[in-house]
Amino acid sequence: MLQIKQDLISKELISMNENNLCQLQNFACVLCKRTDDHPEKYGEKKTYHDYNLTVHYYCLLMSSGIWQRGEEKDGVYGFLIEDIRKEVNRASKLKCCICKKNGASIGCVSSKCKRSYHFPCGVQKECIFQFTENFGSFCWDHRPVQNTPSGHCTVSSQCTICLEYVEHFPTYSILGSPCCKNAWFHRDCLQVQALSAGKFFFKCPLCNNNDKFQSEMLRMGIHIPEKDASWELEENAYQELLQHYQRCDVRRCRCKEGREYNEPDSKWEIKRCQYCGSSGTHLACSSIRTWRQNWECFECRSIIYNSGNFQRPKKRSLPNSENIGITNCLLEQPSPKFSRQSPRTQNKDSLRSPKILHQGSLAPNSCLDKPPCSRRLTLISPLINVAAKNPSTKRQVTTLKRDVSNILRELGYQIRQKTRKLSINKDNIWDSTIKGFRRRNFNPSDTIEVLFCNGNENINGSKHEFLSLLMGHLESSSLFEGSMSKNLSFNSEALKENLYYEAGRMIAISLVHGGPPPFLFSKTLFNCLVYGPENTEPTLEDVEDNNVIEIITKIKSSKNLTHLKSAVRDCFEYLSQIGCLRLVTMLSDKDMLVKDILMSHVIKRVKAPLDSFQEGLKTLDVLEKMQKYPEAFYSILCHKPERLTTKILSDLFTMHMLSEAQDTRAMGFWMSYLQDVESGESVITLEDILVFATGCRSIPPVGFQPTPSIKFLPADYPVGSKCFNSLTLPITNTYEEFQENMDFAIRNALGLAKEKKYYTGY
Repeated sequence: MLQIKQDLISKELISMNENNLCQLQNFACVLCKRTDDHPEKYGEKKTYHDYNLTVHYYCLLMSSGIWQRGEEKDGVYGFLIEDIRKEVNRASKLKCCICKKNGASIGCVSSKCKRSYHFPCGVQKECIFQFTENFGSFCWDHRPVQNTPSGHCTVSSQCTICLEYVEHFPTYSILGSPCCKNAWFHRDCLQVQALSAGKFFFKCPLCNNNDKFQSEMLRMGIHIPEKDASWELEENAYQELLQHYQRCDVRRCRCKEGREYNEPDSKWEIKRCQYCGSSGTHLACSSIRTWRQNWECFECRSIIYNSGNFQRPKKRSLPNSENIGITNCLLEQPSPKFSRQSPRTQNKDSLRSPKILHQGSLAPNSCLDKPPCSRRLTLISPLINVAAKNPSTKRQVTTLKRDVSNILRELGYQIRQKTRKLSINKDNIWDSTIKGFRRRNFNPSDTIEVLFCNGNENINGSKHEFLSLLMGHLESSSLFEGSMSKNLSFNSEALKENLYYEAGRMIAISLVHGGPPPFLFSKTLFNCLVYGPENTEPTLEDVEDNNVIEIITKIKSSKNLTHLKSAVRDCFEYLSQIGCLRLVTMLSDKDMLVKDILMSHVIKRVKAPLDSFQEGLKTLDVLEKMQKYPEAFYSILCHKPERLTTKILSDLFTMHMLSEAQDTRAMGFWMSYLQDVESGESVITLEDILVFATGCRSIPPVGFQPTPSIKFLPADYPVGSKCFNSLTLPITNTYEEFQENMDFAIRNALGLAKEKKYYTGY
């Protein structure tokens, strides 16, 4: 009985497999005999049960012996069923030159070529199929090719569609733009974009050229369907545009009913920005008297103002307009009330009221008539000259130097309330940050929350501490070279993994999100980013390679032409390799030769890393602001932060008093402790105290948020809360006890971190 049951089961399985095979064959394309369903690769796959017919659209379209004799609704895409069966019968007699199976319906259009193949086989063998005119196909020997650029050298850049690196050399899988000289793309990326955009929206991603770009892409085998873009066909895709924005976005909303409250024909009616319409304010919150009065949000106002097209109404001159004319031109926007927390913050008079800002009388040829970039540069020198004559204007110079904080606060308005939590491993901060930044749902404009994950323990972390650790790691990264001021190094593995882009993005995110800068740029690297490599002259200090330094020094120290020629002969191979070999006919040629070597080694050698790094710095518009205000960013990217002092640290923290008698004594202990630390009488430094309380070793350009605070409690040891930038100090009976407890707690808390060696990869 058991044997009979097993035989019955075996027969049923065989019968099921035969049925499945039969069904599978029914769903195979009648032309290529494949069941694959890849619309972007083989076209839409359609099955017609009435005719027992399944076919790929591209297989049908490219077959050599069939034409559309019907309307679009007739048969299959206008191909009549009887014609399709005739084509299948014709192809069954032809053998594919690639897979050696019958059914090869496509032939190479070259008159001397007799090759036939299936469409999927042709794609696999890199044949080209032209979806235009006569729908010709070309085998791998006769396919059209793009011209190689004259004077070609192997360089690479990012495909602007997928942002992966692509070599500047035309192949089957790499296509160049006919309208943009240095634009190169992956074939697969272009095909996906063409299918999505359709004929009416498919254009060059860089210059938006339509006709020339589409013509070349069709010639090279990109299928551009005659349809509307996919986003235009989506139902209710733009439904949100029909909704009016109803929220008050000013910094201090005065409405007790909340920011979303809107009462028409009253002072609590919401007025939208006249330019973008995506920001709003209650009439009362912005002192707007009537609904007819226009209102602009801060972002639109700053864009229009910086474009040079902003016309302010003329105002009556103030009695002291002569004294504030220069400052008026320098301070473009009133800064939000957010203190920088440094000793210079105490000089509140250095920042004039926004109402005074543009009330000075301006001559017809004043600096405000010039573009913003030239306006700032022309004002620096006069301001310094005035300061030299009049000491009272020194505070205005300080305001100019600190202008970067206002710029970064302005960029900070891009940050949304939506939060994004990053899981960070302190022992492997580089990899965990890369992983978090590369997630699909990560957006640099989201508010960052940090979760430190060490082993099985997850702790809510400080954003300032995370960004400070990340910038510290970046300073010692192999992406840069140099001991003090750093230039980009050439690391092929890092370039392949797009790490230079990530480094630039990390710096931009740190600056805008209130973190510290890296303090590592050399003057040469900064000038390359701001003014362009072609306008930058590197120096010998930028070279880290000892062999290159020796070559340059030898050429530079040549006393006569004979010594110079000897030096060139000695390094003939190196000069040939970098393309700097030149004929020297006089001693002065050595200067040009040295200049060429420096340009080649410091700048041209790292062109690809520099381009990638610049793309990363474009995050949150940081690079654009750097190029617009170079002197402001130079102060934070190329210089170490000012050294902490007792006054800076004491002014930084806000005191919360409990008991006046006890707190007064504890405050005296705190000030004495800071003075002892500054004078070197403790193993602790002022930077260690700042790290203990905030996670940062220096004050960020935009200050801390929330403001650092101190409170005193009857406890044995101090407690630092980095998430809230707060420091809880113990109330002790003697100063010696206070000092001992402070030293022990801070040394113990930071000692663990100092003993660990963080990941030192890229």
